[in-house]
Amino acid sequence: MARITSRISRSLPHVVATACALACVQVASAQSAGNSLPSVAVSGRSADAPVSVGGFGDTPAAKLPFQASVLNADRLADAGLSSLAGLVNLDASVQDSYNAAGYVSYLKVRGFDLDNRFNYRRDGLPINAETTLALGNKSGVEVFKGTSGIQAGTSSPGGLVNLVVKRPTTKLLSATLSVSERGTAEASLDWSQRFGAGEAVGVRVNASAATLRPELDDAPGSRRLLAVATDARLSRDTLVEAEFEWNRQSQRSQPGMSLLGSKLPSAEDIDPRRNLNNLPWALPTVFDNTQGSLRVQHQLDANWKAQAHLGFQRLKTDDRLAYAYGCSAENHYDRYCSDGSFDRYDFRSEGERRHTEALDLSVQGRAQALGLAHQIAAGVLTTHAKSRFHQQAYNWSGNGSIYPDKDQVTPADPTLSDESTNRDERSTELYVRDAVQIDAQWQAFLGLRHTRIQRDSIRTNGSRATSYSQSLNTPWIGLSYAISPSLMAYGSWGQGMESDVTPNRKRFGAQAGQALPAIKSRQVELGLKSGSSTVDWSIAWFDIQRPVWIDAGACDDATPGSCTRVEDGRARHRGLEAQADLKWSGGGLLGSWMELKARREGSADAATNGLQPVNVPKRNIKLQLRQTVIAGLQGQIGLVYEGPRAVLPDNSVLIGGWSRLDAGVRYEQAMGTRLYTWRVGVDNLTDKRAWRESPYQYGHAYLYPLAPRTWRASLEVSL
Repeated sequence: MARITSRISRSLPHVVATACALACVQVASAQSAGNSLPSVAVSGRSADAPVSVGGFGDTPAAKLPFQASVLNADRLADAGLSSLAGLVNLDASVQDSYNAAGYVSYLKVRGFDLDNRFNYRRDGLPINAETTLALGNKSGVEVFKGTSGIQAGTSSPGGLVNLVVKRPTTKLLSATLSVSERGTAEASLDWSQRFGAGEAVGVRVNASAATLRPELDDAPGSRRLLAVATDARLSRDTLVEAEFEWNRQSQRSQPGMSLLGSKLPSAEDIDPRRNLNNLPWALPTVFDNTQGSLRVQHQLDANWKAQAHLGFQRLKTDDRLAYAYGCSAENHYDRYCSDGSFDRYDFRSEGERRHTEALDLSVQGRAQALGLAHQIAAGVLTTHAKSRFHQQAYNWSGNGSIYPDKDQVTPADPTLSDESTNRDERSTELYVRDAVQIDAQWQAFLGLRHTRIQRDSIRTNGSRATSYSQSLNTPWIGLSYAISPSLMAYGSWGQGMESDVTPNRKRFGAQAGQALPAIKSRQVELGLKSGSSTVDWSIAWFDIQRPVWIDAGACDDATPGSCTRVEDGRARHRGLEAQADLKWSGGGLLGSWMELKARREGSADAATNGLQPVNVPKRNIKLQLRQTVIAGLQGQIGLVYEGPRAVLPDNSVLIGGWSRLDAGVRYEQAMGTRLYTWRVGVDNLTDKRAWRESPYQYGHAYLYPLAPRTWRASLEVSL
């Protein structure tokens, strides 16, 4: 397979040149034959599309009292996205959290970090996102914004991300070849067919293979996907759906840059292609994912439907990195040295395994009670998650430098010197939701979820065991008023829950290993929504408050009881967000904007109050303009603005705001029964240099630059 991939990669320039020449001949032939080219229609967010992750069935997004985005596969393809990290380019409410090339996607929504263990869904079922999640077999991505207590038993505030799997459709065959300028090449196939009497059985297959040669130096890799989805209509009332997916990514990942002593380095002076994970012994991080589901839906009568939905996930990861961290020479460990040098560690955590199973049993339907119309959903969700690890290597290797002429090859040390933590979690969630039509204009939305969790952890050497159980209730209420058939005002209030335990370490004394009180976040939201054939728009104001827990005291394991985990005020995020999808003949504008005031409040340390959280931008603007130039040819321009951000918790260092311009064209060409879709795009058209984000991870300030200007092209052939 490697030899075949290598040959394909070497042949790609010739293939692309030949394909372009053939395209020119075919265009001329089609025009001379009088064939009309189809108009281009690219959809963004649709107000009429349901948001399944919201939990209110087929109710259109424009009629629900919360904010959500629905980004379909065409939208993702036009933007050239291959990972969830790319969502930050399309929605102002979504920001980077710690997005390194070749690694897991980490996102913020409304300024809060999404928890990759609890804030992600796949067709509505919980999954673990501590891996790379393939988009090739997804029909779209949904982003729910705000506290999610009635959608998830435990989750961090901000929102949920739901991946929607492609299901069998009518006869479909589509093949795509895509390339980018430094040699990344991917071939993919999407095939679907229906069989039997009345086409009662359907099959859909998605497959892809990619050789990864990104703009980042020393980061080669590969990516594979195979997914099969089937369905069978057993009777008029019963539908069975089953699907399976395997994907694998192997690629060197990317350590971040950092402060140089007390100095913020200029992004203009740093090569954005520079990869500090460039040593001869550096190995790729490998993600192997297997997941699937079985869903049975049965129509009980004209008003009620029952569903059983079972999902599983098996993740295997080899996490490896030549890790740049701190500066022992200057005795500080949250940044690099003043001269650009840093301490380098050989980090390896191999054979990580994460298993998740989930079963959702539910009924939903319509009923009349107390003279009011109700749309009700009720059910039970059980989840079991298990994480198993081995000892890991985390060994000092020597000193490196951000400057290539001063860097040096340090020796590898894969000695297994550190422990990991195995985890088990079981949860049972009972939920009920009711959309009540009060009259022609007023509608109420009510929800309640009761969650019972059991969590256990133990170090890989058998130490620091913890075990606790907890019960949580998360209510939610919304109220909407139809000002006109196309304009709605709404308000909502809801809670979210997180659960944690004090580490079982000597420093915490009697508190060690004890469950903390449930971490309860609250949100108030007010908004307006409108949907029509020419424009869908919404605007919302939100206020989210979440308790902050810190470790107080000397915190030294040599002194038992020297540290206490205490609640210390709250994080409060207040913001105004707006989005609009304007549509006109031959084009449109999809735009979103968020103004966010995120601050600490109520801390015992007065100097902490009023500070901006690290890596949370104050302002985000995302614009995507599309316009048909001639029949079949559409031009696209994208504008992204983010910033400013804090680099350090004390706000003593900030990075300024930045803007990036992207551009592309899409050409659709009909040739007999075939449709050719050509896409050419360039990201960061002006080759802007700036610090894209400033994550503060593991007690260390990192800086990630904007990727340099990157060209990409693809050809999709559909029958």
